[in-house]
Amino acid sequence: MQALVMLLAAGSTCYLALLATAAAAANPGRPNALGSLPAHRRQKRDWIWNQMHIDEERNDSLPHYVGKIKSSVDRKNTEYQLRGDSAGKVFRVDKNTGDVYALERLDREKISEYHLTALVVDKDTKRNLESPSSFTIKVHDVNDNWPVFTHRVFNASVPEMSGIGTSVIQVTAVDADDPTVADHASVVYQLTKGKDSFDIRGPGLIVTMNKHLDRETQDKYEVVVEAEDAQGRRGESGTATVFITLQDVNDNFPIFTQSRYTFSVPEDIRVGSPLGSLFVEDPDEPQNRKTKYSFVQGEYRDTFTIETDPTHNEGIIKPIKPLDYERIPQYSFTIEATDPTIDLRYLGSTSPKNIARVIINITDVDEPPIFQQPFYHFQLQENQKKPLIGSVLAKDPDAAQRDIRYSIRRTSDKGQFFGITKKGDIYNDKELDREVYPWYNLTVEAKEVDPSGTPTGKESIVQVYVEVMDENDNAPEFAKPYEPKVCENAPQGKLVVQISATDKDITPRDVKFKFSLSTEDSNFTLIDNHDNTASIIVKYGYFDRERAKVHHLPVLISDNGRPSLTGTSMLHVTVCKCNEHGEFTLCEEVAAQVGISIQALVTIFLCILTITVITLLLILRRRLRKQARAHGKSVPEIHEQLVTYDEEGGGEMDTTSYDVSVLNSVRHGGAKPPRPALDARPSLYAQVQKPPRQAPGAHAPGEMAAMIGVKKDEADHDGGGPPYDTLHIYGYEGAESIAESLSSLGTDSSDSDIDYDFLNDWGPRFKMLAELYGSDPQEELVY
Repeated sequence: MQALVMLLAAGSTCYLALLATAAAAANPGRPNALGSLPAHRRQKRDWIWNQMHIDEERNDSLPHYVGKIKSSVDRKNTEYQLRGDSAGKVFRVDKNTGDVYALERLDREKISEYHLTALVVDKDTKRNLESPSSFTIKVHDVNDNWPVFTHRVFNASVPEMSGIGTSVIQVTAVDADDPTVADHASVVYQLTKGKDSFDIRGPGLIVTMNKHLDRETQDKYEVVVEAEDAQGRRGESGTATVFITLQDVNDNFPIFTQSRYTFSVPEDIRVGSPLGSLFVEDPDEPQNRKTKYSFVQGEYRDTFTIETDPTHNEGIIKPIKPLDYERIPQYSFTIEATDPTIDLRYLGSTSPKNIARVIINITDVDEPPIFQQPFYHFQLQENQKKPLIGSVLAKDPDAAQRDIRYSIRRTSDKGQFFGITKKGDIYNDKELDREVYPWYNLTVEAKEVDPSGTPTGKESIVQVYVEVMDENDNAPEFAKPYEPKVCENAPQGKLVVQISATDKDITPRDVKFKFSLSTEDSNFTLIDNHDNTASIIVKYGYFDRERAKVHHLPVLISDNGRPSLTGTSMLHVTVCKCNEHGEFTLCEEVAAQVGISIQALVTIFLCILTITVITLLLILRRRLRKQARAHGKSVPEIHEQLVTYDEEGGGEMDTTSYDVSVLNSVRHGGAKPPRPALDARPSLYAQVQKPPRQAPGAHAPGEMAAMIGVKKDEADHDGGGPPYDTLHIYGYEGAESIAESLSSLGTDSSDSDIDYDFLNDWGPRFKMLAELYGSDPQEELVY
């Protein structure tokens, strides 16, 4: 290699020399490199090279010779220099000769080219003798790198049972050498592990080479790939590991875990409830388990169904109709398990089906009675009592065959009209009216009883519908209330009103009503229109309102039922005054002429009864009050015992009392009664000097007036007494008073015939009067 480099350098030098000779021959005025220019010619200076080469990773001693730079300027004071990022660091130049050397070993994979600038300057002045020239130093590649994978570990997957040559993954290794140099960057792949199941083709493509890759046998594989270049260079980083996972496919059919399944269920199990499960084994992944369960030859397909549980892939058996131990105590059938989504290519000659035997034992339970019909419908003519309307029948479904007793549940008042015998015969206790209730819904209950007649607790119910059939038992009547009116001067033939009829019975389509008047002795006549209507018209004309303001026409209405019924409806025609246009101006109410309704009579009677009771209670109350007064105290006794206060509004100073008997003693000329011993203070009235006594039988009308005047004067000048306008109430007003006494003490409300209880309704200002003159609450309690 070193010899080749030296040969290339020598060739470059010869090439440069030839170029210089050719230039000199073409331009005689231009001397060669060793000559000098004539004095009359201008010399053209130029570099005589442009690039250099050097091998990477040279093992000889440093520095490494790269090449030589040479200018056409050849003077003794010439000096060569290098400029650039790598100048002085990676490369240097001999100032005198222009030889370029590399100061370190070069790596093409790091830097493949170096760009430098060459200068030739005067040693003394450092001025450029030639223009600077850029040149390139290229690093020649040597095969010094081995291939390296982009990842040390790869993960891949492929469906199991894939055919030979199925692509798995593409792995890539990179060689850092120069790809332009033959075989320096070429990569060759090979497997060092996993050759039995996989192979590598082309530029790192791993494929399957075994079509029997079974995930259920082995689901993961480890494959080691090695990469080397064309010259056989390899290293530790030239290998990679590929982990290949087999993806599951539905290549296994379900197999029952048991060949025989036995279940026991009660006969009263609810329809649709699970009674047992069938289990299968399927090594595939859950998403590839699609087991379908079916009956072989369709056995009991109408009795049971098998549903697949989507989570656990098990078959759940459910009854689709009621089970009966007495009819079928055991069921035995064959079940088949298949997978409709499986690819038969994976099975080969193996059958994709698997079967198992299922036995279901039904256990007996005590069941309630069963009615022979889901409901019963009976018809009954109205207005009849029948010993037998219809019969219901229920049986004990168990082998015991217990007796049944029947009863009617009283869920409503309608049930009280019917009864049922022990045998289930239904009858009606009362006659029924279709116009009241056309249908009766009964709930009949059946109970099992033991031989002694005691109910066992099992019961059932059934609905019984009794339809009451119609009979022609209602006479026709007016379809609506009519209030016809007619003018008093109505002419003959004037239409008064058109009437129609209705019947509470079921009206047939061909019903025909006939109308007529029960009497023709009136100013009206009736015309039957033969369309279930009739017209009332004026017979003679002109009505006398003075004689009759309301005419009562009894209308006979007959139906065409069997038997035919006739009803009478009263039509009240009011005679009114009319104007010249035939408009009613004055009409009396029909109710005032024809009487008062029953409701009004009842209301009036209740009002009269209420008033009578209240009057009797008031009379009784007044009588009791008079009896109470007869046993009470007289007014003088009350006066003698009454204690009044010295002040009417003081509150705290109204504790000084006096006895009214002082005034009475003066009035009757008697002596002053002694004061009670409890009060030692002399009475205010005791200080008054009475006038001298008169002869017996003499009148002294002025003595009381003088006494009152003295007491009034004392009261007016008494600073501690009540206000001047406050008057004390005395028991005696004077002999000259025709009212005898104006004191309220002498007025007893109980002696008056006036009831003063109304004072309670006059407000708080009359509260005191209401308490004084009103009725005593204690007396009220007596009543």
